[in-house]
Amino acid sequence: MDHSAQAADGSSPASERLFGTGATVAACVAFVLLGSVNAFFGPAIPALRSRFGLEPAGAGAALSMFFAGAVAGVLIAGVAHARIRNDQLLTAALSVMAVGAAGFALAPNWPLALAAGLLCGLGAGGMDYGLNALFSVGFGVRSAAMLGILNACFGLGAVAGPLLISLVGVTRYPVAFGIAAALLVVAAFFLRAVRTVRADPAAHPKDPGEHEAAELDGPVRRRVGGPVLALVAAFLALYALQVTVETGAGAWEPTFLQDELGHTAAAASTITSGFWLMLTVGRLLIGPMTDRWSAASIVTVSCIGTTACLALATVHPLAPWAFAGAGLFNAPVFPVALPWLSRSAPRVRWAATGAILTANIGGAAAGPATGLGIERFGTGCVPWLLAIVSALCVPLALGLARATRGSAQPAAAMSPEPCPAVGA
Repeated sequence: MDHSAQAADGSSPASERLFGTGATVAACVAFVLLGSVNAFFGPAIPALRSRFGLEPAGAGAALSMFFAGAVAGVLIAGVAHARIRNDQLLTAALSVMAVGAAGFALAPNWPLALAAGLLCGLGAGGMDYGLNALFSVGFGVRSAAMLGILNACFGLGAVAGPLLISLVGVTRYPVAFGIAAALLVVAAFFLRAVRTVRADPAAHPKDPGEHEAAELDGPVRRRVGGPVLALVAAFLALYALQVTVETGAGAWEPTFLQDELGHTAAAASTITSGFWLMLTVGRLLIGPMTDRWSAASIVTVSCIGTTACLALATVHPLAPWAFAGAGLFNAPVFPVALPWLSRSAPRVRWAATGAILTANIGGAAAGPATGLGIERFGTGCVPWLLAIVSALCVPLALGLARATRGSAQPAAAMSPEPCPAVGA
């Protein structure tokens, strides 16, 4: 795979850095757009149902197709990156995402809209993979900090997405997708400047999971050495469930606020941006938290807090605040649990990739699964369904904490989670 080289001391000469100023800005804009498009689908659901005559589960399928495309995009980009230049990978991914977003805006019928959603997700997955991989090595000693900034841009986009839908009007959601498509094309143009530097593989830094595994205490390694596959399966189940909660809340909170609380579509979209804002705030707090507490403690408290907030959302006057609280509590789960998995199962090389793919599968399932619940029990069931799914995460977190008790030291500082459509 063609990545930038770093010197043995971790530095990187300016001549070997992959991103100039213009390309760096374009990459950050691309991640803002990724977060925005991901957040467009939820507020657009009422308009989709009206325009195409859909049931709730059918409207939720648009987000599922986006996530399914993202899974395929990550896999395809990982294979293609070994054969094409960095700029080719990024421009192709952003162009595909732009075509998909424009197609979703212009689709005259629901099957074509679903196909466009799939295509949009395909490009999103490829772009997410490519930018995360390249930012992790493309700025020398500043790479980790720049990777954190890149992923924070996703959160900013997720906050801005519902606000843009509210601004243009829910029934005019195609305008929002069209704006995103146009800006993706502009970003792709500037990302043509990203360099490809062939380097000695020995110069690359070790994989973080390998570094953590080398420091893993002996008792922990022995403890998880036997039932390691069961341990990994528990982690994967945790990822699938928590992303289902995150995606389900972002997608269906607007519908709940309209149908149960009587908010206008514009107000519901604005309130939903609070969920994404608190999710972003929670990710920014990860660094200080991991300096003080273990991964097991953070994840367990996060799952309990998310469940409690979603249960409170059933009390209508508290619902907007409770959904925002759920975003805050849910934010640390994936980014803290991923290195926890790497430390706990260092010999399972596919574990991290499995976590990323499982998370996307959970995101894909969230839309139609919640939609089916709404068809059966009504819109009022949304917070209850999400609370039940979140509650399933609590025993998983407690079980994983017991299984890895020997590694209960404070978690290392880590980068924020990439978007639910996760890259390498």
